[in-house]
Amino acid sequence: MNVATASRPLDRAAIEARVKELGPWFHDLDLNGVRTCPDHFLFNYPAGKFAKFAHVVPAELTGKSVLDIGCNAGFYSFEMKRRGASRVLGIDHDERYLAQARFAAEVLGFDDVEFRLGEVWDVGSLGERFDMVIFMGVLYHLRHPLLALDLIREHVAGDLMLYQSLTAGSTAEPDVQPDYEFFEGVQALAQDGWPLMHFVERRLAHDPTNWWVPNKACNAAMVRSAGFDIVEQPTDDVILARVSAEPVRHGGAVYPAKNARGAAT
Repeated sequence: MNVATASRPLDRAAIEARVKELGPWFHDLDLNGVRTCPDHFLFNYPAGKFAKFAHVVPAELTGKSVLDIGCNAGFYSFEMKRRGASRVLGIDHDERYLAQARFAAEVLGFDDVEFRLGEVWDVGSLGERFDMVIFMGVLYHLRHPLLALDLIREHVAGDLMLYQSLTAGSTAEPDVQPDYEFFEGVQALAQDGWPLMHFVERRLAHDPTNWWVPNKACNAAMVRSAGFDIVEQPTDDVILARVSAEPVRHGGAVYPAKNARGAAT
């Protein structure tokens, strides 16, 4: 099927040429029969992964707003639009990914999905809250992961957050007490499944931005500590969370929002 654009339809050859020009791709999208990354090392990514937890994402998002942080080529932005979201904003720090996302949106007919240069540290400048924040595949690339979650909670999360991080280690769910005496607590740290983040000093998968790899319990603990309640944890690395009605224990994000000129507000 040809895809109508504002000026003319794009045939398969034109789509293939543009996909090649914009490569390499990390999201393997189906652009009217043209796969953007058919030889992906994670196999049909991210559609294959999404199939494992799509059931926990609200099927009906009509009238809702979505912020996709680290949107890459826009797979999750498009999925939320397919579920009826009225406003979808994807941000990424990589101009090539944004160009891929904008082209994919053109081919797929999602001309009202917005893609903008930005990253999680910029969310305070957006000046709006979203019904759903998608924070998938970003946390482990950050030097300061808890600050990122704090900023999301304080500035943009209106209700739900869909979270995912590269995950490794124990999948146990320990009975962590609300408080410990000093020596008892130090011993408790060694129990199987204690919330733990593995630190990557040099590189993982040839990527110098892979800094942290949490275990299953740590994913949940970090999300809770940032002021969210766990709604579902369908896999070790994926969480659907909701903004908690309880006050954030640590007082919120360290960094304030900034206006367009960088001045604190």
